[in-house]
Amino acid sequence: MHGLGERIRAVIRDVPDFPQPGIVFKDITPVLADVALMREIVARLADTHQRLGIDLIAGVESRGFLFGTPLAMALGAGFTPIRKPGKLPWQTLRVNYALEYGQDSLEAHTDAVRPGQRVLIVDDLLATGGTASGAVDLVRRLGGEVVGAAFVVELAFLNGRSKLGGVPASSLVCYE
Repeated sequence: MHGLGERIRAVIRDVPDFPQPGIVFKDITPVLADVALMREIVARLADTHQRLGIDLIAGVESRGFLFGTPLAMALGAGFTPIRKPGKLPWQTLRVNYALEYGQDSLEAHTDAVRPGQRVLIVDDLLATGGTASGAVDLVRRLGGEVVGAAFVVELAFLNGRSKLGGVPASSLVCYE
């Protein structure tokens, strides 16, 4: 029996030259279609992070919602979305973060995180770390304590963990 990481890796589809030439996109939609694999992913993430006493999962748009919501239910925690600007209907706090070639922004409702809540950041993929570091900054500005970051896939050769400001990170599949 292969380990979970190997099974996930076998289902992920590589899409060459997407979204631009030279990029090999790691497409997780086949993973989402495999209900048994999704159950195992959520169970493993829950088992890995159960001991952290998580109050809230902050899922990063958009694929972080797909893993973060069932993980929140498995952990008995709340869920809040972290979104691109202009997508949330209530008062928001925005943070800007650096990308390899420019800047982007993330927002959350101003009441999304209560001061002192223990928050786990969840997204499908950790690449250069820009988006994840923006999410960490946003949760901290809202008063939350970021106790970890969980990813299904990590592109370790892009060194994204180094941008997480000391937040412990985990991934189920790692491409070196």
